[in-house]
Amino acid sequence: MIVVTMIFVLTGIALAALPIVKLIATGGTIAMKIDPVKKAPVPAISGEDLLATVPEISKYAQVEVQNLSNVPSDYMDPERWVALQKAANEALARPEVAGVIVSHGTDTLEESAYFLDLTIKSDKPIVLIGAQRNASEPDFDGPRNLLNAVRICVSPDAKGKGSMIVLNNQINAARFVTKTHTSSVETFNSGDFGFLGYADNDRVIFYQTPLRRQFIALASEKLPYIEIVAMYGGASGSLVKAAADQGAKGIVIQALGWGNLNIPMFEAIKYAIGKGIPVVISTRVQSGRVLPVYGFEGGGKTLKDAGAIFADDLNPQKARILLMLALQSGMTDVKQIQALFDK
Repeated sequence: MIVVTMIFVLTGIALAALPIVKLIATGGTIAMKIDPVKKAPVPAISGEDLLATVPEISKYAQVEVQNLSNVPSDYMDPERWVALQKAANEALARPEVAGVIVSHGTDTLEESAYFLDLTIKSDKPIVLIGAQRNASEPDFDGPRNLLNAVRICVSPDAKGKGSMIVLNNQINAARFVTKTHTSSVETFNSGDFGFLGYADNDRVIFYQTPLRRQFIALASEKLPYIEIVAMYGGASGSLVKAAADQGAKGIVIQALGWGNLNIPMFEAIKYAIGKGIPVVISTRVQSGRVLPVYGFEGGGKTLKDAGAIFADDLNPQKARILLMLALQSGMTDVKQIQALFDK
């Protein structure tokens, strides 16, 4: 009895010495199994179920689980982002919490990561994970990603890096990362900017620190409606006008190349700007910045002269988030918003 009591006490002391990490589960493939009737993956497992697949985590941290939702990440929207931000912020405010992990689907993972990066002011790590293979598959990648996220959260070197995504051992910064493959486990990539670091077998290694980080406080739980419209060969501009007429508070254009459009799209953008709607120009090209270079009608320089805002190196989905947060903070001046994108 004395021996058993001593073991229990010592185990309790060891647990108390471990850092606390908060796991906020939101759903996604990492929370799915094959449904025997539908014969397809559907939401099926909780955060606790996921945690139970990795007993090794108990060597690194005590993990608290919060099941915020269990939905495909295709269902994520501004309302859910605000709820996620609130849950993460509350956890990070606790002195005993070393960091926060968010389990999430990969389809909109980069958007949620960037939203949290912009709206949470903390040096503690926020690590988002997902899986490309569901929990019914023999090579389910969720457990390894969770283990690596815990290791990152308790690493002193992870402080001040903002929101990160870790899959396949690779650590990427929220601003630069994007999903590049529909099914490969090595899907998240930061292009020209490279990985932040790597969760290796022996330790977590960081090679750089993100310099272009910003903070925009959430002034409201209701975020403005921002639409994304794509440019393509033969685009009519009708969707830009429709967005302007149906209440969009801002429009992001997925332009071509350096930020160029045809004449119908150019005319539609001038129509939207004339109604007082900020229009941000991004690009469908994966790498490089947009710049007001070309002088033909619809070229970047003519767009700039018409009052459009340029998204710098942000892809359309992230430009939408930054514009959304800029407008909810009270920004209305085009030059002020452009300065935010240039920062």
